[in-house]
Amino acid sequence: MTTSTPGVAPAMSQVLGRDADNENKFLSFYLGNEEYGLEILRVREIIGIIDITPLPQTPDYVKGVINLRGKIIPVIELRSKFSMPSVAYTEQTCVIVVEVSEDDSTDQFQMGVIVDNVSEVLDIAREQIEPPPDFGCRINTDYILGMGKVKERVVILLDINKVMTESEIESLQSASTDSDMDKPSGESEPIAA
Repeated sequence: MTTSTPGVAPAMSQVLGRDADNENKFLSFYLGNEEYGLEILRVREIIGIIDITPLPQTPDYVKGVINLRGKIIPVIELRSKFSMPSVAYTEQTCVIVVEVSEDDSTDQFQMGVIVDNVSEVLDIAREQIEPPPDFGCRINTDYILGMGKVKERVVILLDINKVMTESEIESLQSASTDSDMDKPSGESEPIAA
């Protein structure tokens, strides 16, 4: 895993190693004032915002694809996916590159997730994680792995495999594969308006 975000590299380098050592570790990040977490074993890299090539006829939360060292990776904006208002990107805005797999598949692919800022690596024991809240109605909380209790705060832990539906993942894979085939081996070029 590689990091290029100031202040995050030392923390990330400390968690590299055996998978068992990383089992209870979560990368925390913010969307607005809300703190979220992703399983560290799903995180491959953290990068600043780079040129994103838009893809036509995709949902608003799909920002496009990036060319990361020759690999075409689809990018989504988590704020848009969660129906939060968009904000201007800042120096703190990051793309977290994660490994995603469908429920019934062992195949994995990488996806970039745009977040407001990355915070820290948290060690949250399983006994400190409560199940997602039950709202008693038809609100989908499948994408919430649990609610992590860290000191006096609550961190919303996401199951990155369920943030998007299976059909959304298939569409994203298809779009990035089609884009990959259309690109020469050089860097991606943004689409001119």
